[in-house]
Amino acid sequence: MLFGLDGVEIGLIIVFLTLFSAILSGFPVAFAIGGAGVISFGIIAALDSAGLLIHQAIDTSSDAYNALVASGVNEKTISLFRNPDLPRIATDSIFPAGDWEQAMKRTIAGITNRINERVIAGQSIETLLAVLMFVLMGIVLERSKIANDLLTSMARVFGPLPGGLAVSIVVVGAFLAASTGIVGATVVTMGLLALPTMLRNGYSPELATGVIAASGTLGQIIPPSIVIVLLGTLAGDLYSAAQETRAVEAGCTDALTYLGEPAVVSVGTLFQAALLPGILLAGLYAAYAFGFAMLNPSKAPAVEMGEANGEPVTRGEAFTWYLGVPVALIAGMMLFSNLGLIGSQSTQVDSFSDIGESASLRTNVSEQCMASMIDLHGQEAWDTAVAEQAAIDAAGGQQASERLTPEQIEEARAAKIANAAPIGTGIALLSVIFGLILAIARGVSPSADARPLLIGAGGIVLGLLVDLIWLSPTTSSGVTVILMAVPWAITLYGVAAAMKRLAGNDLLRVVFPPLVLIVAVLGSILGGITNPTPAAALGAAGAIMLAAYRKLQDQHRSPKVIIWSTLAVLVMILLGVNFDLRINTEEVSVETWIAFIAAYAAYLYALFGLLFSCWVLFKSGVLTPAVRETAKVTSMVFTILIASQLLNLVVISFGGEHYIQDFLKSFDDVRTVFLIVMLVLFVLGFVLDFLEIIYIVVPIVGPVIYGAHFDPKWVTIMIAVNLQTSFLTPPFGFALFYLRGVAPKEVTTGHIYRGVIPFVLIQVFGLLLLASFPSIVTIVPALMPN
Repeated sequence: MLFGLDGVEIGLIIVFLTLFSAILSGFPVAFAIGGAGVISFGIIAALDSAGLLIHQAIDTSSDAYNALVASGVNEKTISLFRNPDLPRIATDSIFPAGDWEQAMKRTIAGITNRINERVIAGQSIETLLAVLMFVLMGIVLERSKIANDLLTSMARVFGPLPGGLAVSIVVVGAFLAASTGIVGATVVTMGLLALPTMLRNGYSPELATGVIAASGTLGQIIPPSIVIVLLGTLAGDLYSAAQETRAVEAGCTDALTYLGEPAVVSVGTLFQAALLPGILLAGLYAAYAFGFAMLNPSKAPAVEMGEANGEPVTRGEAFTWYLGVPVALIAGMMLFSNLGLIGSQSTQVDSFSDIGESASLRTNVSEQCMASMIDLHGQEAWDTAVAEQAAIDAAGGQQASERLTPEQIEEARAAKIANAAPIGTGIALLSVIFGLILAIARGVSPSADARPLLIGAGGIVLGLLVDLIWLSPTTSSGVTVILMAVPWAITLYGVAAAMKRLAGNDLLRVVFPPLVLIVAVLGSILGGITNPTPAAALGAAGAIMLAAYRKLQDQHRSPKVIIWSTLAVLVMILLGVNFDLRINTEEVSVETWIAFIAAYAAYLYALFGLLFSCWVLFKSGVLTPAVRETAKVTSMVFTILIASQLLNLVVISFGGEHYIQDFLKSFDDVRTVFLIVMLVLFVLGFVLDFLEIIYIVVPIVGPVIYGAHFDPKWVTIMIAVNLQTSFLTPPFGFALFYLRGVAPKEVTTGHIYRGVIPFVLIQVFGLLLLASFPSIVTIVPALMPN
């Protein structure tokens, strides 16, 4: 044995030394990773051919091994780490069958298959396309000076408070994180825009640099985070495969039987899980900045950044129109929904009956599986499932779904109509949205003429009365539009006047458009309406139109085309929700044809608006560099994906992956294993970017940590927050290097290191909170549809 080490251990050392040397050589990371895989395989193969790599394996023919298996121990759980006393045999090669040439052929075939699965035709390619569009969305918003406007507006709001500029940095950082998801872009943008302003106004360099670096890393965790998108594409496969293996080792047939639920996790669910931790970290940052300012007022003074052009508002007016009326509207809708006055008026009925209730756990399992399930779920849960199954069997067994007769369908439809709420959810929701717009407009300009807003409010009330008196679940969509035309016309008159007042307020004019875009993108994902890829496409298109609107305003040109295009998108959504737009059925009504033509016309105009926006950005010199930068980032992601698969397959070829997993599985306490993995990821975060960690390290350790009893959402978010902490930690944190590159000369590296240490401690505190209270991660997915 060379240096007294096992051949697999030497192989792993060679791979990691080659990888780090390649990365530090200055070559592009994507090519360095692939080159490290090729070079390390060549070195290992040469040493193996020379007989220098001796591998010790358990002698599976020995009496001690056979006795251990006969005692009931699963063969897959036996390893050199867990059973060091078992007899061993030494082989003169670390490659299976002792043939490195066959291993090379398998590696080449494996990389071909991996490229096909993950990059060309695999299921994850659709999710990976979201990366491209989220990157485009972020870069367009960054280059269109929208970030600058946000920072200026937030500084006007928070600047007069102690530490207000630092708090505004956190708020804008969260905004940019939710719109870009790219750590480097956010840190650089904030460093260029905010750092000189903070220093000029007497802020200490430590607080200024610390809050900028920390806020910039929020893109790691706040959705739509690219880190979570990429982690999610792996987490789903790792969790499913690991739990299937766990179920088999437990003696069960599959993970569904063992766990009692499907072993699946999606990117959309991870976005839901990341929402609350991201807000929590941003809140902790802001709280620290405010507390620092209170203790050190000379180092974080209050700063007047100039008044917005809005008129003065008294505290009572602000409370009434910004808080009182909005809360009353939302609470009223929730109350009426609980009372049954607001709800669905759909008359659609399934053609098949529901499947009968099943037991909470499958009970028709082997004795070994039963013991494992009792150990996992508890005796009480097992007894409950047995009682449920007994009741089902006594009632004749589980009822299968069957096609309903026309009479049964009509009967079910009649029952649904009879139980329908008097006011539809859609009309009630629109009424609340319009009411919020009118209320905020009144608060923005309380001295202006209130009559247009009152007329709009009267239109809302009239619309609700029309719905209550004349509309029923059987009323067609066309008749509904005709009956609601007058009330909504009156309402839109008031809303149009309200929007003009809102546009005159600097804060709302700057914050409202990107906020609407973020809500549209995240809302469609978090609400379970669509998956991340269509939402990312919506975000990219919205960012292009928003940036074009900004450019047209700067050029003193009319942005009406973009405004009407946005309204066209809203028209499409409303028509799609309320009308059946299918025209390829046997019978198509006149109403459907009219709605289809209107929706298609709105689509064409929206498409024209998008193309017009692209032309505006192209002529302004924004689109070309944005597309070029998007191509660079996306190409890097996919190239690293391919290169990392090659490196992973090299590690697998000589048993390195199996060796690491056996080492981790040798610990009896899975919490110890998870802590070791988190520490390793934290240290690797100093020298590797998140892409390399996600694609190289996580696939190796993932089967162990995702194969434990931990919630996969919690595991993934803990990894993301851990990497975020690593990227902040001196002396190697990536965010610190980004900030160092754009900081003024008077800001030293020592300032940056000292300034970021409190935020690293906040990150560690956040990690401890998530570890102690996993419900912070799981509560939002539990409340939202999936």
